[in-house]
Amino acid sequence: MPEQPYSRARLEESLLGAAPELSTDELAQVVEEQLDIEPEDARRFWRALGFPDPGSGSAFTSHDVDALRVVSDLLSEGLVDRDTLLRMTRAIGSTVSRLAEWEVNTLVGRVEELESGDQATGSRIGSALRLHDGVGRPFEALLLYAWHRHLSAAVARVEALGARDEDLRTTEVTVGFADLVGFSAWSNEHSQEQIGRVVEAFEDRASDAVALHGGRVVKTLGDSVLYVCAGPVAAYDIADDVVREVGGDLELPDVRVGLATGPVQLRLGDVFGPAVNLAARMTSVARRNRIIADQRTADLLPAEQFQVRVLPARPVRGFGDLEPVAVRRR
Repeated sequence: MPEQPYSRARLEESLLGAAPELSTDELAQVVEEQLDIEPEDARRFWRALGFPDPGSGSAFTSHDVDALRVVSDLLSEGLVDRDTLLRMTRAIGSTVSRLAEWEVNTLVGRVEELESGDQATGSRIGSALRLHDGVGRPFEALLLYAWHRHLSAAVARVEALGARDEDLRTTEVTVGFADLVGFSAWSNEHSQEQIGRVVEAFEDRASDAVALHGGRVVKTLGDSVLYVCAGPVAAYDIADDVVREVGGDLELPDVRVGLATGPVQLRLGDVFGPAVNLAARMTSVARRNRIIADQRTADLLPAEQFQVRVLPARPVRGFGDLEPVAVRRR
């Protein structure tokens, strides 16, 4: 039997584990007949994952039914309510969407290499299929492993950060905000490929520094990285590493880091509170390749280890006139 030609449909079937065979109406009928949830709830969870209405064509597989069965069983057990499950689903959708984009963008180059080599299939889809067949299952196992490890670390952080008894989602941390100086102007003068390499190098080095000193990267925004630490010493050490590894590289733009300490809300994998905003605003008054902090952070740094210098008051958007503090190790 001749091999099936490479096609978008074949790649989709390989990625989904089955060919789409159910329309929205047909899925709704299955939900009504087999599951203990309403079709509207099924649509809410689909949207919470980040997907639009697929229209009238065949878009769903038996695996979609299995996923909705998991939702139905969880709600029936009553351990989590509908709103909590929707928030968890939205978190999964948002995180995995970014991961999928990252994975595909990373592997695009490898697809091009395979198609230009002696093992070319004659189709980019063919090489994509080959990559998925070889990488898909191992990466799936690695993803599950990483999730368990990060889940354990997240639980430990809630305890280690001393979350307030009245609200486990509120705790005091030191927030760090690292920002590439003049990145918008710099990017206007360089190619898209150069911009991509710089952003990747910046995020890689910043993330390594955060991991090394026990912090957590909350999010990256291309030209900036937001992270949190249990205390200001680790937050400073991260900032110092970032300045040295990024600011000290002549092929990368300069960098500046703002630090602020205070209570934050931990929600949806993000952090919220005045300390987050202040750390970001601090970078607007920091010099190139320097670390600047608020007074609370400076007061918490051990005096025998750090030199602090209060700078003249200057306006900080949203906070009025503040006296930022330049900090460095003795």
